[in-house]
Amino acid sequence: MNTNPKAGYSRFLLLVAGLGGLLYGIDVGIIAGALPYLEATSGLNAGQLSIIVAAVLLGSVISTLFAGFLADLIGRKPLMVLSGVVFIASIPMIALAHGFGPLVLGRLLQGISAGLIGVVVPLYLAECLGAANRGKGAGIFQWLLTLGLVAAAVIGMYFSFRVAQVEKLGDAAQLFQFKDAAWRSIFWVSLPPGVLFVIGSLMVAESPRWLYRRGRTEAAHTALLRSRTEAEADIELKEMEEIIAAERTSSTSAKVKESLMNRKYVIPFVLACIILACNQATGINSIIGYNATILIQAGLNDAQAHIGYVILTVVNFLMTIGAIALVDRKGRKFLLSLGSAGIIVSLICVAAIFHQTEKLRVDCKDAVQLMVSEVDSEKVLTDGTKVPVKDQVVEMKFDEAEAAELLATRGEAGKSIAGQPTTMSIIYSCGDFTSASSVTRSKDAGIIKISRNASLPSTSVEAFFKNPFADLTKSKSAPLKIENALITPVPSTANGWLTAGCIFVFIAFFAIGPGVCVWLALSELMPTRIRSNGMSTALLINQAVSTSIAAVFLPTVGRYGYAAMFLAFAGFTVIYFITSAFFLPETKGKTLEEIEEHFERGR
Repeated sequence: MNTNPKAGYSRFLLLVAGLGGLLYGIDVGIIAGALPYLEATSGLNAGQLSIIVAAVLLGSVISTLFAGFLADLIGRKPLMVLSGVVFIASIPMIALAHGFGPLVLGRLLQGISAGLIGVVVPLYLAECLGAANRGKGAGIFQWLLTLGLVAAAVIGMYFSFRVAQVEKLGDAAQLFQFKDAAWRSIFWVSLPPGVLFVIGSLMVAESPRWLYRRGRTEAAHTALLRSRTEAEADIELKEMEEIIAAERTSSTSAKVKESLMNRKYVIPFVLACIILACNQATGINSIIGYNATILIQAGLNDAQAHIGYVILTVVNFLMTIGAIALVDRKGRKFLLSLGSAGIIVSLICVAAIFHQTEKLRVDCKDAVQLMVSEVDSEKVLTDGTKVPVKDQVVEMKFDEAEAAELLATRGEAGKSIAGQPTTMSIIYSCGDFTSASSVTRSKDAGIIKISRNASLPSTSVEAFFKNPFADLTKSKSAPLKIENALITPVPSTANGWLTAGCIFVFIAFFAIGPGVCVWLALSELMPTRIRSNGMSTALLINQAVSTSIAAVFLPTVGRYGYAAMFLAFAGFTVIYFITSAFFLPETKGKTLEEIEEHFERGR
């Protein structure tokens, strides 16, 4: 009770960090709710819409490259303010846009904001919070990041209900106007968190460690006193002085001193990179992004799969609260080891469940390839001009009769699942670019339509995001090739919920361990001198792994099945577990200087 003002400031720091996480989550998730209405009213083609969606990733990659340099150059606090201002500037640019260019630029700014926040907020928290609260700070950042994703989904759901009401009126012009207003309103609603984050960032102190390294000792001491007692501030200031003195005496050249490859920096840097890479290699983004499709393949219907997704997000949100309570009690090493072990078990269970069904599936690619026909079509250029082109398409109504006809072409293998409810998904390619149709059930009698032109990127930028190593020019002359046309028996609803339950266990263990502790590992392991640039490099590796998994997910599932994909995720998580359990030091309750000293003694 006697340190109430200082405890109040620590809580305020946690609130600002939480707003940063909320902003990060909204940055990533807001487009999902707005995209259907943007697509219906903007007049943009599929390629342009893909670029608008992908612009956030491009902006994030760009800003991540320079975030560490900027954090060192202008300070942690100004960069936090800048990231919030960039987000605020993006909202009116998008919401008032009437064309492709402003939309891309606005989304690019949102990505830049997300990349800056992802580096600077965990960095700032690590350097400002005391050892007892540092884990809680990273936990709240992750917790409100998940809340940002939920908020973005809820905002989109609200407008979907409103649109459904307008549809009942039967007025096409009114529906068009409302959809146009809806996607703009979705972005406007996301503005207040950005404003609050900027206000909060202006009110906090600069990082004491950044100030001390700039020779501003008194300012660093004053910043420490806002959240520490006089004795605690003096101890940390002395530790900073000792670390810098040791660096100056042990370094013989400025170049070596600042290098990430200096021997005493290699171990923590490599550990952080492995943890961040394995964090994505658990498959977390793909499991969330393709959750509804996964559950439909597991045996649930469309409505049940979407209910399952809601449950998934709620479990993620609630378990993150538990992680916040445990991270400073049980420690990072314990939670990462527990979380990764639970992830391995749950992924293996999901793989085993899928294998029981997928061993029965039949590939009818030869029969579907014969359905490819050439048609006259139109291509919309970036300036809106339409030009006639030739296209190759496959269009079929997948019902019980079509399924029986296709299965009949596969002999005994087809007969073994004939007469059962089935699903179909088609994996197809044009040159270096691979796409997949949505999963369609024979009972639903849905239309499957795939198009060669629609599957090809319209620009080199879009092509880079789909496949950085592809040859777009060569692919434009390649024929439509059916890689797989997979007919799979539909498992029971009980099988679907069993799979969903295992995935809920997966997300629970992810939230309790990697979800929270990865931000701590990134910010705590890096020595102060290389922390900002090291965090940028490690986050770039994290994004590269995430992008690679997204690129191979559908082709891998198409060729080898979900069982193989989940087993691969489990294999990568084994590396995660070994690194966490046997090589990662416990950092609970230690100052950043004590952690740095541990690695220096180890070398």
